[in-house]
Amino acid sequence: MKRMHIHVAVESLANSVRFYTSMFGGVEPTVLKADYCKWELTDPKVNFAISQRGAKPGVDHLGIQVETDEELAEMRSRFANAVMPTLDQAATTCCYAKSDKSWTMDPQGVAWETFRTLEAAPTYGQSRHDPDPAASVACCTPTASTIAFRSRT
Repeated sequence: MKRMHIHVAVESLANSVRFYTSMFGGVEPTVLKADYCKWELTDPKVNFAISQRGAKPGVDHLGIQVETDEELAEMRSRFANAVMPTLDQAATTCCYAKSDKSWTMDPQGVAWETFRTLEAAPTYGQSRHDPDPAASVACCTPTASTIAFRSRT
């Protein structure tokens, strides 16, 4: 078995452990040190994409793709439980697909999305990297200022 590894530098380990534990459905870390934490997950699987669209090279955003409306609702709940700003989008065109999705930012400002692909799209869609400022909420990681805060219930 192969496993995708993603490593993100963080400012506060405690805040990030709380955020990612929520994001991963309450799964506790398999390694937790004073300066390091790791989860070895079997769910979710990884969808890895690259693009050349004028953005600064490096990690653009991370996400969890789901297959059903129920899974999307579960992930939206995880985003809300992480008590960070969120933004829901319906039938948005992005990355050559029409999807229902939600966005949040982790404590370091790394954008996270959860999405359910509805169908293929003939165009990329608009990205936050496009020169048109109105495109900032179209797809591919809206900025923190475009994400409405959803409080913990």
